[in-house]
Amino acid sequence: MHILLTGGTGLIGRALCRHWAQQGHQLTVWSRSPQRVAALCGSQVRGIARLDELGEEALDAVVNLAGAPIADRPWTSKRKSLLWASRVTLTEQLLAWLEARAQKPQVLLSGSAVGWYGDGGERELHEDSPPVSEDFAAQLCSAWEETAQRAEALGIRVVLVRTGLVLATDGGFLKRLLLPFKLGLGGPLGNGRQWMPWIHLADQIALMDFLLQRGQASGPYNACAPQPVRNREFARALGRAVHRPAMLPAPAFVLRVGLGELSGLLLGGQRALPTRLSAAGFSFRFTDLDAALADLLGRH
Repeated sequence: MHILLTGGTGLIGRALCRHWAQQGHQLTVWSRSPQRVAALCGSQVRGIARLDELGEEALDAVVNLAGAPIADRPWTSKRKSLLWASRVTLTEQLLAWLEARAQKPQVLLSGSAVGWYGDGGERELHEDSPPVSEDFAAQLCSAWEETAQRAEALGIRVVLVRTGLVLATDGGFLKRLLLPFKLGLGGPLGNGRQWMPWIHLADQIALMDFLLQRGQASGPYNACAPQPVRNREFARALGRAVHRPAMLPAPAFVLRVGLGELSGLLLGGQRALPTRLSAAGFSFRFTDLDAALADLLGRH
């Protein structure tokens, strides 16, 4: 299978490349830094700077994960424009290119996030739940999904992967938390009651492979473990995993002053459940947070 990836040099993209290369698939990554692709994704993975470099090579699947990190810095107007362009505008470019091609891929697996629902409070959120609030993250995810969905009009099967908080040690939010927690400076954010829909990187890769191969899979899927936890429970679990107390809260007002609108992403949450994945027969390897953290941090 020939798979084209955007966002292939990111945390999930790199892991997908490793997984699919081992299975013998042909992989191409569309990247702003194509010369770095082989080093980051594997020597057999090809990097391209422009989609037209593919010509009319046969393509079986597109995996669209491109997007600047959403929680790295405050959401200034300039940052919001970058977040929008790196997801929505790039997906529009991808769709225009696919439309012009004579040979279309069978499937588009496109990224999204549980942030699509907005801050869900105590509600259980299934894939057929409507958005709860219309904050910037929700608007961004909604526009990203709607753009990707247009590929259906081209006869392409579209799968939307609403990812939770991915647990990995070589990137993502867990890596950023490790140092303060190891120093005993970790703790809950705000009142710690907000829900955190987490997923182990290994399960994220497995479910994306599952959805790619499953011909009848289409539409949105919540990519998060079946047992979300509250933020304070997550802080305690991470403290246990690194053998440190996790008692120092980050007050909500401090986060709001320091991060502005971005603080809503940290102080809100989603009690999202992988209803459609479970119904499709996908089996999670990690459903317990302590076990997931032990697996990842056992070497640390």
